[in-house]
Amino acid sequence: MSEKQLAEKIVELVGGEENIVSVRHCATRLRIVVSNKDRIEADAVEALDRVKGSFFNSGQYQIILGTGLVNRVYDEVIKITGGAESGEKKETVVYGNRFQRAIRMFSDVFVPIIPVLVATGLFMGLRGLLTQEAVLGIFGMTPESIPQNFLKVTQILTDTAFAFLPALVCWSTFRNFGGNPVIGIVLGLMLVNPALPSAYDVGSGAAEPLVFFGFIKVAGYQGSVLPAFVTGIIGAKFEQWLRRHVPDAVDLIVTPFVTMLVGIVLALFVLGPILHTVESGVLWLVENLLFLPLGIGGLLYGSFGQLLGIFGIHHILNFLEISMLAQDGWNYLNPIGTCGNVAQAGAVLAVAMKARSNKTKQVAYPSCLSALLGITEPAVFGVNLRFVKPFVMAMVGGGVGGFLASLLHLRATGMSITGIPGTLLYLNEQLPFYLLVNVISFAVAFAMTWFFGFHEEDKKADGASSQKTETKEKPVNVLKAFVSGKVIPITEVKDAVFSSKALGDGVAIEPTEQIILAPCDGTVSMIAEGSNHAIGMTLNNGAELLLHIGLDTVSLNGEGFEVFVHENEKVKQGQELMRFDKKGIEAKGLQTTCILVLTNSDEYPDVQLISGVDAVGKETEIVRF
Repeated sequence: MSEKQLAEKIVELVGGEENIVSVRHCATRLRIVVSNKDRIEADAVEALDRVKGSFFNSGQYQIILGTGLVNRVYDEVIKITGGAESGEKKETVVYGNRFQRAIRMFSDVFVPIIPVLVATGLFMGLRGLLTQEAVLGIFGMTPESIPQNFLKVTQILTDTAFAFLPALVCWSTFRNFGGNPVIGIVLGLMLVNPALPSAYDVGSGAAEPLVFFGFIKVAGYQGSVLPAFVTGIIGAKFEQWLRRHVPDAVDLIVTPFVTMLVGIVLALFVLGPILHTVESGVLWLVENLLFLPLGIGGLLYGSFGQLLGIFGIHHILNFLEISMLAQDGWNYLNPIGTCGNVAQAGAVLAVAMKARSNKTKQVAYPSCLSALLGITEPAVFGVNLRFVKPFVMAMVGGGVGGFLASLLHLRATGMSITGIPGTLLYLNEQLPFYLLVNVISFAVAFAMTWFFGFHEEDKKADGASSQKTETKEKPVNVLKAFVSGKVIPITEVKDAVFSSKALGDGVAIEPTEQIILAPCDGTVSMIAEGSNHAIGMTLNNGAELLLHIGLDTVSLNGEGFEVFVHENEKVKQGQELMRFDKKGIEAKGLQTTCILVLTNSDEYPDVQLISGVDAVGKETEIVRF
């Protein structure tokens, strides 16, 4: 299933375009706010190919797709919805309590800038690796022999995002609260203007802050988050108020001028000094909790930090991690949080190995790999929480790992990547200890789940529930003949691509008629552009079919083919899809063998193919799966 087809099915199953209020995405999930959540067909969404799971939290229906794929599907959804990502609500929809909505607000603001900070963290890790004395020694160099120009270039890569962090935060806040993002980014840049003493210089004692009115101390806000965030909220709301009250004739001049003037005055003289103090206090509190003696802080966060994701409030940690990195270049939350993620992988692997149900195994094994790569939602929501005890055992494993990480004083150079990819944030003397704490977290969670967290009664329930789910999601499907003629094995088709089953398993028919019929109910997903010699179909359960008419008939450029349907059209079994000129094709020296391929047949191990019979149109059964 292509990204476009997947996006179309998602839009359809969440209630259609008219039910979608806004669409956003993070690194792994498509986040949809809907008008009526009762119209969401969650089971059907989760049955879609390439969907790893879904859940409704904090007013958003979140569909787990994974990194990379989520970006492409999001782009296709936006094309369908016509720009629902803008945040302009079609109607007022309020989900969750005030606290949940506040957390979602944090998420919407910080998620768009996280990829840049992830890249910056990786640059920091690579620079740390390349400037290590042991690594330099391999090339016969010392730290003193590194060219200064090289260090300057690496400094540009590692320092820019955090030096101009207020600009990124203010831009994203304006964008999310309905203001002009360009005004937001300029306001943010004003907070780090070189005319102001740098926050880093003031903090180190190399410079003095500017003093206004005898008591207000003003400096740049490099690396600060909270002042830019609140300035963005107030600035965006103030701009909206101005646009409602300023005459249209002078709006272009007056609104930006007044917004920036009021915004920077408030930021520098009121909001900045107060909020910077608050921000520093929050960081001090969190860091002191993490650094509780005897590893107690790591034990607590490693154990209970995993609950934040369930309640949808884990995004508040983005603010803390960004602030930590901006203040001193280190992230103290990441190594402990990573232990929790890896522990989920250990628990879900134990379930996968002990489970009887093929359905549970099919979900659990890939979920283990996904969690090791830093994406825990499939493991948490798809398996561990469903059986409860594995999730608890993962909390134990995460706590043990967090305890050790705290004792070893592990700290990351970046954020937002964990598990195996997270090793890039520890490319220094910490790497062996990072690997050690994660191996221990995985092993403890696996062992605890194996011996105490997944018992025989769980397996029975698992088998029963899974069998019931499989019956619901993947019923026996029957494909009828799509053209009259002689049914032959696909291995006898005189084309290596089809006979080798490179495209998938299926059957072929040597046709005696010229009408191609729909072999089952479904949706037309593809019509070969320009040639019309092939049609793709998608079934309701995600099965994908390809109907290919003739061999090498693409060379005819559509001559002799007449298509009666269009893409995205729903069709019924036996409905006429196209007509082809059998004699005309043969006259050009081409074969008219018609092939049906189940292109994702690897997902259906029980495919039964029937060949060697005479097909009589829509009456003859040729495939069961």
